[in-house]
Amino acid sequence: MLSLPKTATAPFCPSEVRGSIRIQASAPLWARLRRFAGPGLLVAIGYMDPGNWATDIEAGARFGYALLWVVAISSIAAMFLQLLTARLGLVTGKDLAQLSHERYGPLGRTIQWLGAEVAIIACDVAEVLGCALAFNLMLGVPLEWGIVLTVLDTLIVLGLKGRGFRQIEAIVLGLIGTIVFCFVAQLTMMPPDWGAVLAGLVPGNPGHDGQAAIVLALGIVGATIMPHNLYLHSSVVQTRLVTGGRDSIRETLGMVRVDTIGSLFIAMLVNGAIMVLAGAAFHASGLTEVSGIDDAYRLIIPIAGAGAAFLFGLALFASGQSATLTGTIAGQVIMDGFLRLRIPCYQRRLITRGLALIPALAGVLILGDGSVGTLLVWSQVVLSLQLPLALWPLIRITSDRSQMGDFTIGPLTQVIAWSLFLLISGANLLLIFVL
Repeated sequence: MLSLPKTATAPFCPSEVRGSIRIQASAPLWARLRRFAGPGLLVAIGYMDPGNWATDIEAGARFGYALLWVVAISSIAAMFLQLLTARLGLVTGKDLAQLSHERYGPLGRTIQWLGAEVAIIACDVAEVLGCALAFNLMLGVPLEWGIVLTVLDTLIVLGLKGRGFRQIEAIVLGLIGTIVFCFVAQLTMMPPDWGAVLAGLVPGNPGHDGQAAIVLALGIVGATIMPHNLYLHSSVVQTRLVTGGRDSIRETLGMVRVDTIGSLFIAMLVNGAIMVLAGAAFHASGLTEVSGIDDAYRLIIPIAGAGAAFLFGLALFASGQSATLTGTIAGQVIMDGFLRLRIPCYQRRLITRGLALIPALAGVLILGDGSVGTLLVWSQVVLSLQLPLALWPLIRITSDRSQMGDFTIGPLTQVIAWSLFLLISGANLLLIFVL
């Protein structure tokens, strides 16, 4: 069950404040939603990071709106898995990393920990490249120096030292609001064919270049469902507790569903908007070879003007910064759970960012500035490959009555969960062979 708050040894670590935000079951629905909103937003930002942009832009430019259904289905799968991990955290009072440490031996937990850390670094590579590209496009900073400048986001983490978890959620909400505003404004400047957009939500074959469509569809899946988000959500959801009702866990799970589905629906709309924007701006203009964020930025200017391009760059920067904050918290959860080790968040940030700078800087220096799109796509491939390592313990533990009691998932939920595990694992193998 949920534990009481304990002494903090690291800034804004979610495990410091378990159950600290309490919501009265008798409060009006709007008041409960306002108090509960937050964990889902921290998770949702990971579903709209710069890595997602790369796959969505190329898919929209090449196939228009034909792969929108992949975004929708991937997002629904993400909602399902995030609800599973939130249930695990609330019922057991422990996060996925802690439970995996207890359940598996030294070899198993080491493999899972390394996989989780690789996923964090791969995600941070995408954030480094995204922020560096935003510096380059908006301010003219050379890409190599833009990558180096991303180290300065550690100052943001230091500035948040001592802040409450609620303040961090408010900052992330502001960044998400910035992203949403930018894309709504851009779609107003470049209105798509909404009939074609709706048609794109129906599963179907895009009609040409099937191999490229498969690669992009699998890339979208890999970019949408991120392994570190499963660890993160199982921890941050414990900061909430509905009290004063007949069953606090059931009452809290009801609010979790609203928070998670609502937040990930916003992420789905953002990813869909990126693809729709690319389809309206590039595919409709015959520019089907746009494959990078930098290409998209530069080609928007003659199509929709400098204002749309600025909004594009601003949204990219907000995406990278917000994902950086949540990646730091996820790293804390993983290190604490698997290693029983806590270090200050700014140290965790420096370690992760230092490790991410190496492949990002090496890739740009060796392959050139035009390699950013390729590097972003490959960062998502790495995330997808790590996902089964997080899904396996998640499904096993939520199916275990000794751990979950009356909240053990039922046979149908287990079938859906294992089907997703097999589908994602098979997609990873197919992605490796296709690439």
